[in-house]
Amino acid sequence: MIVTVFRSRLKSDARAGYDPTAARMSELAQKMPGYISHKVFTADDGERVTIVEFADMDSHRAWGDHPEHRAAQRQGRAEFYSEYKLQVCEVVRDSRKTAE
Repeated sequence: MIVTVFRSRLKSDARAGYDPTAARMSELAQKMPGYISHKVFTADDGERVTIVEFADMDSHRAWGDHPEHRAAQRQGRAEFYSEYKLQVCEVVRDSRKTAE
C-alpha cells in the first residue's frame, strides 16, 4: 500500500476557489483504480493534513498523472497554498484492532 501525507496551509484568500476544486479532486480520486481511502484533518493552527491510500505505486502514479489532478496541482501551487509538504510512503507494516 502507498500512503501519501500532504500537509498544507491555505492562503487567506484561497477558500472560495479551493473548496470546489478539493471536492472535485475527492470525487475523482475515489473513482481511480487502486484507490483505498483519504481523509482530511485541520489543526487548530490552520495546518491541513490529507492522508491518501492507494493499493500500489502504479495506481498512485496514475492518480498523480491524471490530467485534471495535474491541473489542480498547478492551481494549488499558484493560487491556494502558502506552503505545503508532500510525503509518499510505502507501508511496511499494517496492523489494526476493530471494535467488537
